[in-house]
Amino acid sequence: MKKLMAAMMAAVLSMSLLTACGSAAEETAPAETATETTEETTTAELTTEEEAAPAEEAAAESSALADGVLNVGTNAEFPPFEYVNDNGEPDGFDIALIKAIGEKLGVEVQVDNMEFASLISSIGSKIDVSIAGMTVTDERKESVDFSNSYYNAVQYVILPEGSEIATADDLKGKAIGVQLGTTGDFIAEEIEDATTSQYNKAVDAVNDLANGRLDCVIIDKNPAMVFEAKFEGKVAAVDGAQFGFEPEDYAIAIPKGDTALADQINTALQELIDDGTFDSLVSQYIEEN
Repeated sequence: MKKLMAAMMAAVLSMSLLTACGSAAEETAPAETATETTEETTTAELTTEEEAAPAEEAAAESSALADGVLNVGTNAEFPPFEYVNDNGEPDGFDIALIKAIGEKLGVEVQVDNMEFASLISSIGSKIDVSIAGMTVTDERKESVDFSNSYYNAVQYVILPEGSEIATADDLKGKAIGVQLGTTGDFIAEEIEDATTSQYNKAVDAVNDLANGRLDCVIIDKNPAMVFEAKFEGKVAAVDGAQFGFEPEDYAIAIPKGDTALADQINTALQELIDDGTFDSLVSQYIEEN
C-alpha cells in the first residue's frame, strides 16, 4: 500500500512538473515574439532612413547648379553689356559679370546667344538664367524672378543729327525704331500715333535711322552712346530724362520660385561688389567705351 501511494504521488509530481514547464514555455514565447517585433520595427526604421537619404540628396541636386554648369542666355546685340567679339563669341560687361559669378559659385558658365524676345520663355528649359541688360518689370516678374539689381540705367533717344525732336510731345506720330522685347519697345507702344518698327538687332534700327527710314530709336543709355560714336556725325544720343523716361534696374532673370539659385547668385554678386571686381568690370567695359 505504501508502495502504491508512493507511486501515485510520484505520478502527480511528474504531471505538476510537466505543467509547470509547459507554462514557462508559453510565457517565454511572447517575450521572443516581442523581440522579433522590436527587430522588425528597427529594420523598418532603418529602411525608412535609408530611403529618405536619397530623397534629400535628390532635392539638393534639383538646383540648376547641380551638374556644375550654369547655362546662361543672352542677346549679344547690346554693347557694351553684350556683343560678339572678334573671336565670334559673346562678350561684354554682362558676360564678364556672369562668368565672375560662376567662378564664385564654382561652376562652369556656358553662354547661349539668342534673340532677346525668346530669353524669358527659355528660362528653366533651354537656359538656367538670362543676363542681357534686362530691365526688371512687373510684366516680366509674372514669368520669372530676378536677382538683386546690378545696374541702374535710363532710356535714351537716338536722333538724326540736326533733328528738332526735343520733348515727349515731339515723339507723337513719329516712326520709332526699337529692339524687340526691350524697354524701348514697351515705351514706344505707349506713344500716341507712333509707328513702331521692331528689330532683333539694335544696330539695324540705328542703321535705318542713319539712312532716313526712322525718326528716332529708343534704347538704353550705354548702347546709345556706343552707337553715337559708331555713327559719328550722323546721329546724336539724347538723355531720356528729357522725354520723361524713368530710371530702370538691370537684373539677372531666374526661374520662377528658385529661391536657392537666387540666393546663391545674390551672394556671389555682393562678394564681387565687396572685393572690387564689379567696379573693375564697370571701368573696363562701360566707362572706357
